Amino acid sequence: MTVLEPQRPGIPLPQPTPVSRPFWDGCAAGELRYQRCGGCGRAVFDPAWDCRHCGSGALEWQVSGGRGEVYSHTVVWRPQAPEFSAPYAVVIVTFDEGFQLLTNLVGATVDDVRVGLRVRTAFHDVGGITLPYVEPDGS
Repeated sequence: MTVLEPQRPGIPLPQPTPVSRPFWDGCAAGELRYQRCGGCGRAVFDPAWDCRHCGSGALEWQVSGGRGEVYSHTVVWRPQAPEFSAPYAVVIVTFDEGFQLLTNLVGATVDDVRVGLRVRTAFHDVGGITLPYVEPDGS
C-alpha cells in the first residue's frame, strides 16, 4: 500500500497577506501559529483582524503544540490541477488548543485515514513556502 507523501514543488502556492504573514513565517520556522482572543479567550483560525466569536480586535499570536485529531477527511484520487500528485488525503484537524485547520495527512496509507486519528504537525517546503501537513502521532 502506498504511503501518502507531501506534494512536490511546482504546486500552486498560497499567497501570504498582511494578516496571514505571521502564520506563514511560523511554518517556515517550524511553528504552527494560531490566534487567541484577549476578549473572549477563544482560539481563532484562519488568521483574522478581529475575533469571529466576539468581534474583539485583541487577537494575539500563539504557538500550538501541534497535536490534534482528525475531525473529517476525504481522499483525492483525481486532483483539480495536474501539478498535484494523487492520491492525497485532505483532513480537517481539531488541534488541542481548540482551532481547526484544513491540511493533508502524510506518513500514512489511505486505509489509515479515519475520524479521531491522533496527529501531529509535520512541516514540508514545497518550493518557496513551507506547508503544515500532519502525520500520525505515535506518542
